[in-house]
Amino acid sequence: MTARANGAPADGRTADPAALDGRPGLAKLDALWARGREFFGTRYAILGGAMTWVSERNLVSAISNAGGFGVIACGSMQPHMLEEEIKATRALTDKPFGVNLITMHPQLDELIAVCGRQGVGHVVLAGGLPPGDAIQKIKDFGGKVICFAPALVVAKKLVRSGVDAIVIEGSEAGGHIGPVSLTVLAQEILPHITEVPVFVAGGIGRGEAIATYLRMGAAGCQLGTRFVCATECIAHPNFKKAFLRAPAREAVPSVQIDPRFPVIPVRAIRNAATERFMEFQREVIARFQAGEIDQEAAQLEIEHFWAGALRRAVIDGNIDEGSLMAGQSVGMVTKEQPTAEIIAELIAQAVEFLERD
Repeated sequence: MTARANGAPADGRTADPAALDGRPGLAKLDALWARGREFFGTRYAILGGAMTWVSERNLVSAISNAGGFGVIACGSMQPHMLEEEIKATRALTDKPFGVNLITMHPQLDELIAVCGRQGVGHVVLAGGLPPGDAIQKIKDFGGKVICFAPALVVAKKLVRSGVDAIVIEGSEAGGHIGPVSLTVLAQEILPHITEVPVFVAGGIGRGEAIATYLRMGAAGCQLGTRFVCATECIAHPNFKKAFLRAPAREAVPSVQIDPRFPVIPVRAIRNAATERFMEFQREVIARFQAGEIDQEAAQLEIEHFWAGALRRAVIDGNIDEGSLMAGQSVGMVTKEQPTAEIIAELIAQAVEFLERD
């Protein structure tokens, strides 16, 4: 794949990390995210966003091998599937990586047990506040717990609960999103949560942004969209092409037609399925109002519209009827390139930015 016609490459350079050795900007960068690097045990405090069907052994190991911290997206995997994925990832890298678990998974306890048996050092709990004693079960086997905080009050609660690090993810991110941008969350949370490392996520596509958030107090950053077009990523070529073509304004949240039938906002690239979803909601609501189905049945139909849609797009390459989950940084994805090159570009951009002082 080549860069799209209407967009320039990231900055025209292919950075060699070794060439940055001795640069004052690199020393500044290392100092700014020293806490994050120590937390992960990595060269760079860059956390790979866990993207279902995308963040599997190949991309995860590539991020870790390039000095970042790859994270397996467990999603709806069964325990035996997760165990095999962890083993397969370990066969591809001897560097640290973690596992992202969805708190609503019906087999969460079993998945945590798998992470313990496999010696996973870091577990990310996503999708809501961790239930019961999930945090303690991870800490009992020596794992570090990372959770998402959509507001300061939640961040404080999580710290009291014993989490080891927090991610604040803005609405610019892809997939399931909250209502507040990273720009606001960073101002709200970073000055007040100092007990544990805080990593920022959502809309980050260049090194200058990473450096800016580090200066505000972040320990590192999480990127997802930027890695979708990595050569090691197994996503279908059609899925990658959709990312290469899309500007930031095309990554939009799903629309809710009627407040009686809530829709969890998901940010994805606009396509035929996006338009069909709005029509589908109107059709289902019309049937409800006509007395053909009750409210619960109508809600279920609306919720099930996207069932399997992400796999259709990522794996099957059906970019018209599938879900093209992407963050607004998609406009900065201009070419397919190796993961190590992506990370090297980000580091070079951050170093040059920090040397402008």
